[in-house]
Amino acid sequence: MADMGAFRAAVTAWAAGDPSTPARELADALDVRTAALVEGPSDAAAVAAPAARRGRDLAAEGVCVLPMGGAMSVGRFVRVLGPAGLDLRPTGLCDEAERPYYARALDGAGPVRHGLFVCAADLEDELIRALGVARVAEVVRAGGDRRPLDTFLRQPAQRDRTARQRLRRFLGTRKGRKIRYGRVLVEALDADRVPAPLDGLLAAL
Repeated sequence: MADMGAFRAAVTAWAAGDPSTPARELADALDVRTAALVEGPSDAAAVAAPAARRGRDLAAEGVCVLPMGGAMSVGRFVRVLGPAGLDLRPTGLCDEAERPYYARALDGAGPVRHGLFVCAADLEDELIRALGVARVAEVVRAGGDRRPLDTFLRQPAQRDRTARQRLRRFLGTRKGRKIRYGRVLVEALDADRVPAPLDGLLAAL
């Protein structure tokens, strides 16, 4: 049975240079209408969590949240998803530093462009600002990372950073941590405190 995971894999293979994938057939079978391009799995998890809290099943709505494995790939993915490929409506969530790559790629999609939502620094920074430093530290410690966090915060290299910068850096120090806390931090937010870029993306989907 076709599922959105298979569609993501087919699109990723096509973007990597294999146009023989069953992406078209899967798009038709799943009635895919739009794809939200994000850099990696942590961003995808952060999109899925508030959608689920709002009672939305993005896959059932024909929305594919598609982690690309890096912002530099956005042009290749938009070519697959846009008018020259699957003719879907691509959109994106990105960090400020990635804006030029996304904007250039999505501008090339012409009338199918469906919006670009930009985090001030990155999504982790947006979540820390939305929740507050104390609440993020509480969530991290409750998640089983009390000792690693406290050890990290005592490191001399962290003394000249702000509390927000230290937490942001900690979330990126171990593989899988961003993915895990991307979802956990979103779930800890009050419904009205979802960061504006993430809220805007969900409203556009």
